Amino acid sequence: MNHDHEYDLVVIGSGPAGEKGAAQAAYYGKKVALVERAEHLGGAGINTGTLPSKTLRETALYFSGLKQRGLYGIDYSLREGLTIGDLMHRKSIVIDREHKLIERNLDRHRIELIWGTASLADANTVHVELREGGTRHLTTHTVLIATGSSPYRPQSIPFDLESIYDSDEILTMARLPESMAVVGGGVVGSEYACVFTALGVHVTLIESKPRLLPFVDREIAGRLQSQLEKLGVRLRFSERVRQIQAENRRVQLTLESGDVVETEVALFAAGRVSRIEGLRLEPLGIQTAERGRVVVNEKFQTAVPNVYAAGDVVGFPGLAATSMEQARVAMVHAFDLEYKQRVSPILPFAIYTIPEISMVGMSEEDCAEKGIPYLVGRSYYERNPRGLIVGDETGMVKLVFSPPDKRLLGAHLVGEQASELVHIAAHVMAQDGTIDAFIDAVYNYPSLSDSYKYAAYDGLANLQAWRNRGTG
Repeated sequence: MNHDHEYDLVVIGSGPAGEKGAAQAAYYGKKVALVERAEHLGGAGINTGTLPSKTLRETALYFSGLKQRGLYGIDYSLREGLTIGDLMHRKSIVIDREHKLIERNLDRHRIELIWGTASLADANTVHVELREGGTRHLTTHTVLIATGSSPYRPQSIPFDLESIYDSDEILTMARLPESMAVVGGGVVGSEYACVFTALGVHVTLIESKPRLLPFVDREIAGRLQSQLEKLGVRLRFSERVRQIQAENRRVQLTLESGDVVETEVALFAAGRVSRIEGLRLEPLGIQTAERGRVVVNEKFQTAVPNVYAAGDVVGFPGLAATSMEQARVAMVHAFDLEYKQRVSPILPFAIYTIPEISMVGMSEEDCAEKGIPYLVGRSYYERNPRGLIVGDETGMVKLVFSPPDKRLLGAHLVGEQASELVHIAAHVMAQDGTIDAFIDAVYNYPSLSDSYKYAAYDGLANLQAWRNRGTG
């Protein structure tokens, strides 16, 4: 430790980036303090976002019987009188256990936990307004800002009304409504539209773009859209909300087309904004961009060399898994640990809709836009024994590959366990592998993983046809 300072590292925020960054430095013997202003450890990922919404998804699937419908052909109905408390019970158990896991990790690495609100007095001093009263000034060699993000709340939306919610507040509803409008067809909006539809809520999804999830492979997103329509979701594309009226537990949304959508509640999923309020970044010369995003270099270093930032606070991709790796890379650079030098460029992405979507690498649209030659191989769960066993007849594995050398460029999945299966493709891509990797592999039978082999076989057939066209 530099004896001019009390700590080697002070971390602000205990979400995925903060916890893992603190642990990375402490593992190598650095003296670390972590400051958290919220009531609980874990940030939005554990307390309001990732884990709560995914736990609610599983609860919705359990209570609704959606997983069983394809298997048994039975239309289950929700248990009569089901309350939000019933739905949130499992969420509370999961979150409580995660809090304990973080506490144990901090204790194991001898990281000092300080409850309070932090700001930067200067590049080497973190001022903390302590929760129990009083203040502390923590002098430190390095600072890691990992304060995360919160829902973006446009001023035009009356979030003070009882029936208007953002994506953090929606899980605090006292009761399950009969109807809901979801404004925004991005990741959060699509996920919650699926969850509440599974719970029997009549959902209308309003999206300003002409389709769901525009960054997702069009064919995969189309399969999700078809499933949502089958479940009864009303989709309103290329529409914006022009006016909002809410009273007596009713919300009226007037669209630019002139149509009116009337529901009990409305969820506005307008993206996220970095939590930088009160940190006093500007006086230090730390640059920020749109929606408060902290500007960093490839090592997650700000314009002030000893101040780093990682996780949602630096913007895209805003994934918990990526946030952890960003923080580890930042701390390796800060303390010259010669360990993890970069975040892998192969980033799997999962969307926990019903059915799940997951992807890694380039889509067909990406290749076409960049002028990269490509071919596609597909396989379908309806032709996979495990897919039939679990009752998922909508699932699909799609491989995008380079025709000259069969190198895997991307993989796109929709269906049961898509968020798990995508890592098989990610590992092949990390090794700069080809679709032959799936041909050569042996997968359990019956398994959904075996879908990769048949997508690769389909790709080889398409490759042969491509070659025949070239020589014909």
